[in-house]
Amino acid sequence: MKQIAFILMAVFATMTITKTNAQTGKQTAAAIIQVIQFHSEHRCVTCMKIETLTKATLAKSFPSIPFKLYNVDDKANVKFAEQFEATGTALFLYNPKTGKKKDLTDFAFMKAGDEMKFEAELKKYIEDFIKG
Repeated sequence: MKQIAFILMAVFATMTITKTNAQTGKQTAAAIIQVIQFHSEHRCVTCMKIETLTKATLAKSFPSIPFKLYNVDDKANVKFAEQFEATGTALFLYNPKTGKKKDLTDFAFMKAGDEMKFEAELKKYIEDFIKG
C-alpha cells in the first residue's frame, strides 16, 4: 500500500512540474539570457542613464532576466570584458549557454534621452533575442 501511495505522489509531482514548465515556458527561455552593461571607472551621465533605463525595463517587462554590471577598469573583469571587446560603456544581450551576443551599445546611447523609445526598443531587442 505504501508503494502505491509513493507511486501516486511521484506521478502527481511529475504532472505538476510539467504543467508549471509549460505555463512558464517563455519565462524560462528569458531566464537563460542576461543583460550586461560594461562601464569604466569614471561614468558619464548617459552611462548611468542607460543603466537606470535598462534596469527599469527589465523590472517592468522581464523580471526573470538578470542585469549584470561590470567595471572594465577592475582587474577582475578584464578578461570577461575582452570577450565582448568592451573598453568602456557598452550594453549587451548575452546567452551564456550558447555564447551568443547582441551589441546594443549604439542603440543605448542614441535612445537614452527618450525613456519611452528606449523601453520599447529594448523590449523588442530582448524578445527577438529570446526567439533566436
